[in-house]
Amino acid sequence: MRKYELTTIFPVDEELYKATLDSVKQVLSEFGAEVESEESLGDRNLYYMIKKRNKGRFLLLNIKVNPAKVVEIEKKFKLIDSLLKYMFVRVDE
Repeated sequence: MRKYELTTIFPVDEELYKATLDSVKQVLSEFGAEVESEESLGDRNLYYMIKKRNKGRFLLLNIKVNPAKVVEIEKKFKLIDSLLKYMFVRVDE
C-alpha cells in the first residue's frame, strides 16, 4: 500500500456534496483504500467553468491504496457525474 493525496472538487450544494462524497468513499472502500484523514479546503471560485459550475468545494483526502488500483479508481470516478475534478498525488514516505 502506498500513500496518496487525493484532491477533489465537489459541487457547493450541500445535498449534492454529501451524496457525491458518499459515492467517492464507496468507490475507495470498494478497492480497499484506507482514508487516513480528510481536510476541507473550503468553497472557492473556479478560474474556469467545470461542468457548468463556477464554484466548487475543495476536499483533500489522505489515503493508502495499492498503486495498481489507482487507475481502476479513476475509471470509477469518471462515472460520478457530480464529481467535478480529482487528482491523485503520490506522497513520498
